[in-house]
Amino acid sequence: MSERHTVLRSMHDLGLAAWFGGSLMGATGVNGAAAQISDRTQRLPMASAGWARWTPVNAAAIGAHLAGAVGELVTESPRVLTQSGVGRMSAVKTALTVAALAVTGYSRMLGMRLEKAGQPPVAGVTEPQPDTPRAVASSQRQMKVLQWAVPAITGALIVVTSYAGEQQKPGQVLRGILGRASGMTNGARGTGMGMGMLGANGNGRMHRMMAHR
Repeated sequence: MSERHTVLRSMHDLGLAAWFGGSLMGATGVNGAAAQISDRTQRLPMASAGWARWTPVNAAAIGAHLAGAVGELVTESPRVLTQSGVGRMSAVKTALTVAALAVTGYSRMLGMRLEKAGQPPVAGVTEPQPDTPRAVASSQRQMKVLQWAVPAITGALIVVTSYAGEQQKPGQVLRGILGRASGMTNGARGTGMGMGMLGANGNGRMHRMMAHR
């Protein structure tokens, strides 16, 4: 637990930072700037071009984050087993990561649909107008929600990662290990008492049956 894993942590943190920052900048910067273009038919193509250029970088960032996350989980597996609370934290991180991947993937699928839509008139990248084609408008409405969902989920991942770092402090490690050991001891003691009571009750019933005979 005292060994350093600088490369893994750097991949984890830098990948997550790029994932969060890129999604937030895209929602506020790329989409916001494209909405200011005077030609309504050029707003969607301009934003789509920006997102298309970011996609390979984002994919590399996500890959680096996942590689670092898996590597850290493997190296920290002793703490998952011995320190109370680490297992729950790991489960939360995994659930958030899966959710972020799902939302990012679906957002990219919608983005590709909008790229192929050509040059429809729109009020903004995620805001249709009355004369916007129905299929385009539907994708825009979904994208309006998802563009904020990605930074929200990845931001939550950053918070959980910070909490995980706090769990690695010596005092937290010691308390977590003692808490896990205490819980296991109490569980074993409770099981032993239960078996003892069961044995005592069984012996009592046996004696009563013998007395009746």
